[in-house]
Amino acid sequence: MTTPASSPVRCRWANPANPLYLHYHDHEWGVPCHEERTLFEMLNLEGAQAGLSWETILNKRAHYARVFDDWDAVRIAAYDDAKVAELLMDPGIVRNRLKVAATITNAQAYLRLCESSGGLATFLWPYVGGSPIRNAWTAATTPTSTPLSDRISKDLKARGFKFIGSTIVYAYMQSMGIVNDHSVDCFCHAAGGAHGPHRPHDT
Repeated sequence: MTTPASSPVRCRWANPANPLYLHYHDHEWGVPCHEERTLFEMLNLEGAQAGLSWETILNKRAHYARVFDDWDAVRIAAYDDAKVAELLMDPGIVRNRLKVAATITNAQAYLRLCESSGGLATFLWPYVGGSPIRNAWTAATTPTSTPLSDRISKDLKARGFKFIGSTIVYAYMQSMGIVNDHSVDCFCHAAGGAHGPHRPHDT
């Protein structure tokens, strides 16, 4: 009889009872991302999380992709009142009128950003010189915002984005690997990032 391998030590927030959460922690959270559609998706999902748990949003993530046209910003920017009404009737997403409206506004702001700066990747990564900030936090010391997230939040607001306060932006920075905030005892921190490949540039 063989003994199953013990589970690796993970950040304490990763719910071991939720396979979606474990996959997200192990293969996405903290992995440097330059893919435009993922950057746009996660900016909006972090905003949808406001006042809720991330696990709630993660469990709805696949449905969000379906009803928001696989995060096609061009399509989302053109949503009309009928589409908004449809979304607000959908129990598979957070039915908050302001958050739904913000997603449409963010799609419009994102398209302008693409025209002026090339997209979120070319906008965000220069803030850290193109390389992730690797922190060495314990679970008790991880911040919820920093002066850098304050700055990025302010700059995004100036470009018309909504639901991107500093706390939301810092969570976004963590999820997109702009900062590596895996706790020092987590196996992903020891590996220098999440246990998976870097997400590629959008092609």
